[in-house]
Amino acid sequence: MTDHYPALVFLAPFATAVSMPLIGHRQRRLCRPVALAALSAMTLLAILSLASVLTQGPVRYAFSGWAAPIGIEWVADPASATIVVALSALAALCLLYGGAIPDESLAGRTVPYHTTVLLLVAGLAGVSYAGDLFNIFVFLEVAALAAYALVAVAGGRALVSAFRYLIMGAIGATLYLLGVAFFYAATGSLNVADLAQRIPGLLDSRAVIGGLILMFIGLGIKMALMPLHGWVPDAYSDAPDATAPLLAGLLTKIAALVWVKILFAVTASGLEEPPGEIFALVGGLGMLAALGGSVLALGQQELKRMFVYGGVAHIGLVLIGAGQANLTGLAGGLYYLLNDAVIQCGLFMLAGVLAARHGVRSLDEAGRARIRDPWMLAPFVVISLGMIGLPPTGGFFGKWYILLGALEAGNHLAAGTIVATTLLTLAYFVRIFEKLFRKGDAEPAPTRPDAPWALRIGLAAPATAVILLGLGSDRIIAMLRNTASGLGL
Repeated sequence: MTDHYPALVFLAPFATAVSMPLIGHRQRRLCRPVALAALSAMTLLAILSLASVLTQGPVRYAFSGWAAPIGIEWVADPASATIVVALSALAALCLLYGGAIPDESLAGRTVPYHTTVLLLVAGLAGVSYAGDLFNIFVFLEVAALAAYALVAVAGGRALVSAFRYLIMGAIGATLYLLGVAFFYAATGSLNVADLAQRIPGLLDSRAVIGGLILMFIGLGIKMALMPLHGWVPDAYSDAPDATAPLLAGLLTKIAALVWVKILFAVTASGLEEPPGEIFALVGGLGMLAALGGSVLALGQQELKRMFVYGGVAHIGLVLIGAGQANLTGLAGGLYYLLNDAVIQCGLFMLAGVLAARHGVRSLDEAGRARIRDPWMLAPFVVISLGMIGLPPTGGFFGKWYILLGALEAGNHLAAGTIVATTLLTLAYFVRIFEKLFRKGDAEPAPTRPDAPWALRIGLAAPATAVILLGLGSDRIIAMLRNTASGLGL
């Protein structure tokens, strides 16, 4: 039974998505509870899968009995199993929250909306588990097609943003697939474990280097790595408030996870010394994204766009950790990736609640309404502390281990970038708090005790998770270090 957990985790949302049109045709009001049940079941199965992996070791699931590298293989290791637990839980939370946010753009679209959300989550789970480069591409595109639809459903300006997202996503997918073809031409294999045995002796091959560059650019677009991030501010800020937390919390994080997997499991595994030029490039681009995203966030007036650029900066921090080519930096980067998924999800939920209940979408509007809802204020403070990187949140410990990794590598420029990014993040959150919660002549926004319980849970859960991740940082980092040690670092 435990060997089948990866397939069962994927089938819970995928089979429900396939069945959703039939369910909606008979009883449309059942769509949301059925989708919530599917994602809850997926979360439970993902937790059981993680427990199995931690006690019995990684699970390699071969489809149809064909062993790798010939057959299709999924791999559930501690890192991928943990990420799948996070994405399934966050998806269930976002669906619960989305049902409580009034959104006219989703009216009459119950069946396609829930079908698309389930396909998105199934695709991301497939990406996390896939053990070969081609199936990573397949599931990335399943998730991407669902994401385009979820952005476009708002209509109006969102259609343009979704079309731009579609064009950039198609370019990224094409470049990634070309890189996969180059790898296959050079090695005759696409299985990640098999490539790890073949690539080290071929790192001077033009086909391998070219394939690596193409895949990095393609995934750079998918993960919104600066300067390839142009699609993300409009796409996420124009997406419906009900779906923006799901997109912002998961999509770019999974693409970053894929690149880290390729970087370490394929190009660095089995080498006494990882290829320094590649890691230096990754770390350098990470520093550019971390600083650039933070500076751009500081100059924004619209809250959702500010949070988008903050997410761009955090992808940079993840790559800084990975670019140090040591266990500490890699574990810190993966841990920060997990935290950032929770934080971004929580921030976009907060932005949606502010817009729906108080009409606040920008700092200018926030200055005319002082927010005093305790159930909103407390999560905002906690999630903001995690975004800035202050204790006892998981954001602090993620930055701390990335910083330690930079110092261990003797990279003081990267260490300085992490500190500077933290100060810039503090600066723009000070602007938010000064506007939203300041004392002054503005009339306080009315406290509304009739807030749906789903909204209260939607805000409280990410805030609680940020604290719990901080309290459990030692165990999670130790687990991620053990995972990374298997890559030859």
